[in-house]
Amino acid sequence: MRLMDTEQLEFIARQLLKGIGVTLQITLLAALLALALAFIVALLRLSPFRPLSVGARVYIEFFRGTSALVQLFYLFFILPLLGITLSPMTTAVIGLGLNFSSFGAEIVRSALVNVGQGQRDALRALDFPAAAGLRRIILPQALPFMLPPLGSLLVELLKSTSLVSMITLSDLTFSGSTLITSLGHQTLIWSFVLVCYFFLSWPLVWLVRRYERRHTRHRGSRGAR
Repeated sequence: MRLMDTEQLEFIARQLLKGIGVTLQITLLAALLALALAFIVALLRLSPFRPLSVGARVYIEFFRGTSALVQLFYLFFILPLLGITLSPMTTAVIGLGLNFSSFGAEIVRSALVNVGQGQRDALRALDFPAAAGLRRIILPQALPFMLPPLGSLLVELLKSTSLVSMITLSDLTFSGSTLITSLGHQTLIWSFVLVCYFFLSWPLVWLVRRYERRHTRHRGSRGAR
C-alpha cells in the first residue's frame, strides 16, 4: 500500500475537522429541536383531551416506526415536488429532530408519569396552577429519571448524523467518503472516521454513566435512611 506523505495527512485532517464541525452543528441543532418537541408531544400525550392525546400518540408511532433515512429523503427529494425546498442543513436538522423527538417524548412521558399520582392530586386539591405545579413540583422530580435516557438518546443522535451524508451534506462521513474518492487509502481513512466518532461520543457516554452512578448512589443512600 502506498504510504501517505505529510501534506496528504494534513489535508485529510483539515477535511475531517470540517466534517466534525458540521456533524456537531447538526447534533446540537437537531438535539434542541428534538428536546423541545419531546416535551410538547409528551405533555400532549398526557392531555385529558382525547384528540390531543391521540394526535400525540400517532406522531410518536409514525416517527418511531419509519426509517430516519427515508424521512430525510422525503424532506429533501419529495417536498420540492410540492413546492417546498429545504437546504441540506435544514433538512438534516428537521429530519433528525422529528425522528428523535418521538423517542424523547416517550422518555419524558414515562418520567412524568413516574412522579406519584398523589402529588398531582395534592396540587389539584390546593388549587395550584397546573403550569406552575408542573414547573416547580413535578418536573424537578421527573428530571433525574429522564436525563440518563435522554443522554443516551443524544449519543444515538450524534451517531445517526452519518445518515445526512446521503443528502450531500458534508458531515464527517461524507468527508471521509470524499477523501477516499480523491486519495484512496480506504481502510486508513475509514479508520480515522471511526476514531473520530468514538472520541465525539465518548464524553457524552462518560457523562451519562457518571450521572447514572451518582443518581443511583444518591437514591440508595436516601433509601437507607
